[in-house]
Amino acid sequence: MFQQASLQFLKDLQKHNQKEWFEKNRSKYESTKQNLEAFTEDVIKKISRFDESVAHLQVKECLFRINRDVRFSKDKSPYKNHMAMYISKGGKKAINPGYYFHLEPGKSFVAGGLWMPVAPELKKVRQEIDYSFDAFKKILANKKFKSTFGEFRNEEGALLSRPPKGYDENNPGIAYLKFKSWIVSADISEKELLTKDLSKKVAAYFETMHPLIKFFNQALDE
Repeated sequence: MFQQASLQFLKDLQKHNQKEWFEKNRSKYESTKQNLEAFTEDVIKKISRFDESVAHLQVKECLFRINRDVRFSKDKSPYKNHMAMYISKGGKKAINPGYYFHLEPGKSFVAGGLWMPVAPELKKVRQEIDYSFDAFKKILANKKFKSTFGEFRNEEGALLSRPPKGYDENNPGIAYLKFKSWIVSADISEKELLTKDLSKKVAAYFETMHPLIKFFNQALDE
């Protein structure tokens, strides 16, 4: 669970996204970070029960910095308005698919899948979807998976308008082959963030998406 103080810090940060304010409130940030670290450690343990590939991970390998890279951005706000973790067998910097948790008051969510793989990995995933479409379709058609996540997120830039090179419009899996990023997600309410069994709930979301993560890992490992 998260403390109300942690959520309040992030709410205040949205209003006062300046270095001077942040330094004055660094102790609140450190407390929020510790809250997220403890939560992440607990979630890793729970995921490891059904996905042993992440059991070796340390918390620091899964958490993102709160500092923004403003070099190429018009928005020069020094800090993100959220905190997040990404649990995959290769850690947060790896190309592997994984489990994502986004902490932002009013906009928190869980997500998972494979985000924007580079060309060689993208080719492998498309081949696996094409060759094993029945297995892929079975994962997406699972009653619990479908009711929990629905369809893949169709974010800007995540979907081709035409079939990728080498694939025909009549391919049974063409709707999924056009994707460049395969992500599913579910919202987490602020009320849920404060519940004692939050890590259990989040791990349950991740267990539901595990077959999809496993499918993508197998595609990349071949």
